[in-house]
Amino acid sequence: MTSFLERAAQLDASDPMRSHRELFVSSEDDSVSAYLDGNSLGRPTKASIDRINTFMTESWGGRLIRGWDEQWFDLPITIGDSLAAAALGAAAGQTTIGDSTTVLLYKIARGAIALRPGRTEIVLDRDNFPTDRYLLEGIAGELGLTLTWIESDRNGGVTAEELDAVVGDNTALVVVSHIAYRSGYLLDAAELVRVTHAAGALLLLDLCHSVGSVPIELDSWGVDFAVGCTYKYLNGGPGAPAFAYVRAEYLDDFVQPIWGWMGRADPFEMSQGYEPAKGIRRVISGTPSVFGMIAMQDTIEMIADVGMPTIRAKSIALTEFALELIRELLVPLGVEIASPEDADRRGGHVTIDHPDFKAVTARLWEKGVIPDYRAPQGIRLGLSPLSTSFHEVAVGIVAIRDDLLA
Repeated sequence: MTSFLERAAQLDASDPMRSHRELFVSSEDDSVSAYLDGNSLGRPTKASIDRINTFMTESWGGRLIRGWDEQWFDLPITIGDSLAAAALGAAAGQTTIGDSTTVLLYKIARGAIALRPGRTEIVLDRDNFPTDRYLLEGIAGELGLTLTWIESDRNGGVTAEELDAVVGDNTALVVVSHIAYRSGYLLDAAELVRVTHAAGALLLLDLCHSVGSVPIELDSWGVDFAVGCTYKYLNGGPGAPAFAYVRAEYLDDFVQPIWGWMGRADPFEMSQGYEPAKGIRRVISGTPSVFGMIAMQDTIEMIADVGMPTIRAKSIALTEFALELIRELLVPLGVEIASPEDADRRGGHVTIDHPDFKAVTARLWEKGVIPDYRAPQGIRLGLSPLSTSFHEVAVGIVAIRDDLLA
């Protein structure tokens, strides 16, 4: 193990982003030796502790209801614009922070389908995240639409060729994840947009596992709609509100189905009848979670400062190091690599399969090594570029080896 730890120490010492790890809260009692689940829940930043305390004592505690007029009312859009500039490759006025990922997926999917009247089909893949699949099953039932499934490789993801084989004149909406939640496959978003638009359909991109880990260029790729969460690589905290992107060309006609007072034009007039606000504000429904938007701001600022190309380079280095150790230590023990080995097609996490991994994961957690388990037999190593060290990667993979050998 010493040689692996020495290698990790060398990589950590030469990491241009090494100082950023000190900006995150770590386990005070050293109960966690390797946190490898940053793609499920990111670590909190130290700055967010101060930001939250200041909000409690000064903004909320000091300004009370006056805070709405002074700052809070516009937070969903101002933070949305900051996120768009730092990590989404999107111009201002197209992104808002708001509800849960599920609710925003519902709003955006329903609004997108309404823009293609007469079309009767939604296209998605079998291995998309369960919420995406369940939600679209529900929408199809509500609207009497047909679901067309892409049978993608579980260890890969949706390709342009697979999409091209199923879209057609009846397709209203295509919903795919930019990075597959299980395998970590990074799809070619620009190519999928091209195929979708050639069929006259619209594309909704799920960014939950990609925002903050890989460069995204929504505007230049031509993506129509996107939704993503903020508690993974954006470190917004458990249940932090998600974000939605609506391409500028659709905003005048886009109507989402959950009408609330804060998404209305001139909401404080309390007028009879609903008239959607202009621009991205029409995606908002009720009062947003101001408290829930606090922590993500520090990570967004960090991303803007570091730049996504640098973050992506660190992410690739982490996953390459993980794969090197996996090939040497785990593959001889019957472990299979269930993620793309080509860095250009791999996001920020690596999945490995073994029949015993459900029990192994439970034992690792007891020892302070924290990956996550994904059925039917996968351990997923989520390596957050801003906060994960190479040392943690080595400790985690050696711990998996030792458990399999025990």
